Amino acid sequence: MPIIDHHQVLKGLTVQMAMRRQVIDLPQGAELASAIRAMAKYKVNAVLITGERHLPLGVVSKTDLMTAYYGGLPLEAPVADIMVGPPQFCQSQDSLDAALDQMRQHRIHRLYVRRGEDETVSGVLAFPDIVGMLYRYCRRCDRNLLQRQGKESEMNWADQFIVREVMTPSVLSYYATDSLWEVMTGLAAYKFGAVPILNPGGVPSGVISKTDLALAYLHAVPPEQEAQSVMNAPVVTCNQDDLLLEVIKRLIFSDLHRIFVYKDNPENLVGVLSLSDAARFRSGSCRACLVSRIEI
Repeated sequence: MPIIDHHQVLKGLTVQMAMRRQVIDLPQGAELASAIRAMAKYKVNAVLITGERHLPLGVVSKTDLMTAYYGGLPLEAPVADIMVGPPQFCQSQDSLDAALDQMRQHRIHRLYVRRGEDETVSGVLAFPDIVGMLYRYCRRCDRNLLQRQGKESEMNWADQFIVREVMTPSVLSYYATDSLWEVMTGLAAYKFGAVPILNPGGVPSGVISKTDLALAYLHAVPPEQEAQSVMNAPVVTCNQDDLLLEVIKRLIFSDLHRIFVYKDNPENLVGVLSLSDAARFRSGSCRACLVSRIEI
């Protein structure tokens, strides 16, 4: 990784510093079932769809698969039937700020990286990649409170960002007896990636994500089944006043994309923090390296 001057704000960072070089792709004639298996195997949220000469045509995401599940498309249908395209591209030397602006403008979660003037793809940049890079930066920074605990420091605790400054301050939830139809309708309407599932007493007891729904689709679970039949437990939570850097660390090392946020006690959910939220924040974990507080 290139050496970064920790005393400078997060400027000059490029796509190349954060992108992944492994691109998961499928031919346009591949079945929907193959797309689900590829996403599960490689733990990605989308696959690139290619045509002749392996050139990119479109993208199929978990959102697209959820829509296919809701619409009753057979798993044998080709991915070309639901792909969205063409893909959005960037160059490896583009600034990270410019890439984030492009993702905001097109309301997408990833960009594919072209190899110079070539039409082939050399990498992919998604929100988790950006957050992972920022975490590595913050962990090495000499202003990192976690690194300086027990040492003399002029750092003010107020300089550290906390979860509630970055989280999405709303939670959509469903009861365990609600149908998967209802869950999918809510996820699509509010553009959430996951929802907590409540027991009869209104206490969060599980979570359903788009990944869970894609796997339910693969295993031919009828959409009228109750939410509790496919939910995962427990609900992973953090306090709204936890340090952002600590929670990002939990997400990265637990291989999670989001965590639900509570106030006062874990049963009182008030928001959700996703890796997408952290990337959109366009900063490290404290005000020392703030790039921009502009909402994107």
